[in-house]
Amino acid sequence: MHELTLVADLMRKIESIAAAESAPRVVAVNVKLGALAHISPEHFRDHFTRAARGTVAQDARLSVELSEDARDPHAQEILLDSVTVGE
Repeated sequence: MHELTLVADLMRKIESIAAAESAPRVVAVNVKLGALAHISPEHFRDHFTRAARGTVAQDARLSVELSEDARDPHAQEILLDSVTVGE
């Protein structure tokens, strides 16, 4: 269930960015998964797809980068790297 909370928080950030840009939709989202985030890119994609349904990010292209550096200070996090909005 921890993943659901993290993805829900990520979706709030994405929606906030789209609102700040007055964008009706998000076309791309790039995230970085820390080496110790305990979620695979495939599992994250599944959660993201479900969480994005009915939101401005519903049809967004998702890019997921997996870090392998367990010593990185963000190794336990899911980081929102970038959001591309569209008209």
